[in-house]
Amino acid sequence: MQKRQSVSKDSLAHSLKNGMEKYIVMRTGQINVQTENIFPIIKKFLYSDHEIFLRELVSNAVDASQKLKVLSSNGEFKGDLGDLKVEVILDPAAKTLTIRDAGIGMTEDEIDKYINQIAFSGAEEFVQKYSGKEGAEQIIGHFGLGFYSAFMVAEKVQIQTLSKNKGAQAVQWESTGTTDYTITEIKKKSRGTDIILFITEESIEFIEKARIEGILNKYCKFLPIPVFFGNKTEYIDSPSGEKDENDKIKREAVEVPNQINNPQPAWTKAPVDLSDDDYNSFYRELYPMTFESPLFHIHLNVDYPFNLTGILYFPKIKENVEVQRNKINLYSNQVFITDSVAEIVPEFLTLLHGVIDSPDIPLNVSRSYLQSDGNVKKISSHITKKVADKLAEMFKKDRKDFESKWDDLQVFVQYGMLSEDKFAEKAKTFSLFKNTEGTCFTIDEYREKVSALQTDKDGKLILLYANNKEEQFAFIKKAKDRGYDVLHLDGPLVSHWLPKLEQSNDNISFVRVDSDSLDKLIRKSDEIPSKMSKEEEEKIKPLFEATINKEKYTVQLESMSEDDAPIIITQPEFIRRMMEQQKLGGGNGFYGAFPEMFTMTVNTNHPKIHGLLSKSELDQTTGVKQLTDLALLAQGLLKGEALNSFIERNINELA
Repeated sequence: MQKRQSVSKDSLAHSLKNGMEKYIVMRTGQINVQTENIFPIIKKFLYSDHEIFLRELVSNAVDASQKLKVLSSNGEFKGDLGDLKVEVILDPAAKTLTIRDAGIGMTEDEIDKYINQIAFSGAEEFVQKYSGKEGAEQIIGHFGLGFYSAFMVAEKVQIQTLSKNKGAQAVQWESTGTTDYTITEIKKKSRGTDIILFITEESIEFIEKARIEGILNKYCKFLPIPVFFGNKTEYIDSPSGEKDENDKIKREAVEVPNQINNPQPAWTKAPVDLSDDDYNSFYRELYPMTFESPLFHIHLNVDYPFNLTGILYFPKIKENVEVQRNKINLYSNQVFITDSVAEIVPEFLTLLHGVIDSPDIPLNVSRSYLQSDGNVKKISSHITKKVADKLAEMFKKDRKDFESKWDDLQVFVQYGMLSEDKFAEKAKTFSLFKNTEGTCFTIDEYREKVSALQTDKDGKLILLYANNKEEQFAFIKKAKDRGYDVLHLDGPLVSHWLPKLEQSNDNISFVRVDSDSLDKLIRKSDEIPSKMSKEEEEKIKPLFEATINKEKYTVQLESMSEDDAPIIITQPEFIRRMMEQQKLGGGNGFYGAFPEMFTMTVNTNHPKIHGLLSKSELDQTTGVKQLTDLALLAQGLLKGEALNSFIERNINELA
């Protein structure tokens, strides 16, 4: 039942604050919810992070200001707009936090409509309806429950408001976090609404200036109405014109209101109104601790079939792909929502930096909801197409500039080709290979370049590559001496990317230049005949087996060209790819069961190997050890005690 109550003089005097005066309790009542469990449900199902209350309340204040501007522009409000701003006021002594706006305000009836009428039939239905795939979070947008997030941190909440309507009566709504409330007439000079939170002892962190400032910077940095919190120190020229010893006007420190947001961020402007410097300045505004400039940007601006704005930046991607993630911020009408956008954009695009703003993405989104949302899928597809088109345009417009950026772009492009088939199809036109001489080719250009010499006897095109030009120098040189070309592929995704290319391109195979002898990598004819008899091979093989760890190395004899090395130590291509994929993924996984394995190939046609047969047993042992160590050294596998012994042995021989 609603009833009026009188207020004592003591109570009246106690209520005077900031020019506002309670003089009549208009009525008391109960919030229209058919359960007393509404507030625990709100806390449990709507908000996992208590700090979100400030985002909700400041956003409501901004909305109230925006609505007044709209009403003014269409002639429904004829008064003076005045200074439309939102103020966040902290009073540590009183343990209060106030969010103040000069927006449309509310009448008693409007408070009753928007605050008191939470019309659910009961807690059970509430939970059942909003705990499924659509997410409890959807309640916020449909029922305006953002305001009630205040009770997560406040033991009491007051709303002091004066409507824009001429002759309106200011009122105060008050509740202690139960379904009971009180509405009281008050005096309030200015239009708008104050939300006053009396912070609980358990949430005392929210009366700390640094904590509030951090939340505002996180969620409210680009709200469309100026938001102020406290003061800051600025330095201005002395009003008196007084000069210092260098004849320059002295600077004086002054306290000014601290505006925490930029109401007109770059993504809200038209691309024609922005220069490259503007885009780079905004990038530094987004990431003040990032000192490198982005490679380039993409400005998103879509109004059909969904609304989407934003700016995406291509950063210089380093070796550790994981470090680059979660740098895209999702906004809805300039309100920060999250930086976890994996369900909104394709996985590979999480390597980009920047901002996406769309009111068509539900607020406080959950993963399950996003996966089933049609607009999200459309937005994801559009962004993928936009990125692919931008890269294709850059390649076509200025290939030389595109090639200069390829070392930074390749990880991103390779990741996209691995994770998105539609992107992979488009990327065929601009995905590049760079050889060891630094020349870039598309896949079709490179096939044409090397097909004449590097097609094996079975008609398969063999593409040789190196991942370290310095360590694999000898192998690269041998290949070039044969007239072969060698690619330089050194990105962290190469071991994943190459199988993808082999599957999507007919009759090609990528092999690392040091993974076997050239004659075996590119088989041109039948095997070269061996100069050793079977008996001689049976004598040679045990000599080398005695020098190595048989669990790690396998010795095989092969008749190669005399120009090839006497011993080649290689790791099978498929094993190395497995190991590299495992390393990138972290942990052991399936490939952790694979031990490190190498093949030691002894060239039976090399004079040094053939010459061992005529040496004494001691000289054989010494010669085999020396040749083996040299082969290990060439692959960077000679380490520790073995390397030290090799160095000492060779120094002694020099002496």
